[in-house]
Amino acid sequence: MTDCKQLAYEAKQGNKEAFGELYQEVYQDLYHFALYVLKNPEDAQDAVAETVADAYAAIGKLRDCEAFKGWIFKILSNKCKRKLKEYTRKTEPLYEQEGSVQGDLDRDMQVREAFFSLSDEERFIVAMQVFGGYKSKEIGSILHKNHNTVRSRLDRALKKMEVILQ
Repeated sequence: MTDCKQLAYEAKQGNKEAFGELYQEVYQDLYHFALYVLKNPEDAQDAVAETVADAYAAIGKLRDCEAFKGWIFKILSNKCKRKLKEYTRKTEPLYEQEGSVQGDLDRDMQVREAFFSLSDEERFIVAMQVFGGYKSKEIGSILHKNHNTVRSRLDRALKKMEVILQ
């Protein structure tokens, strides 16, 4: 059993220390992903905290201990989507912004829209590779897919985003 898989197994059995070690292992990647998506450190911290709390409460439902990283990132991705929806409902347009700042914000929103237009799996692969710095073999291990499949899906996802952004 791999170290992460063993820790996930122990956490699933109720070992709080094992869950804490898993948390330490994935926290930075979770935070970077949330920060990129939400663009606000406080919101990113909130999303990660909510994700960890939900994951801890539901660790017994984890079917495959080897898939812990993918499972917790899926929870975080859903949290970020909800927060973005709440944010867009609450935010009113700012009409008095400088042109260059507005242009940057527009481009940022376009990138986010392109990112969220991808399928869940494509978003996960892009996020893990771009934000988490994971290699295709590591992502393949998490998703139980061949690393070449991960590479081709990453390439397709990035091309989809490129088409949307043109």
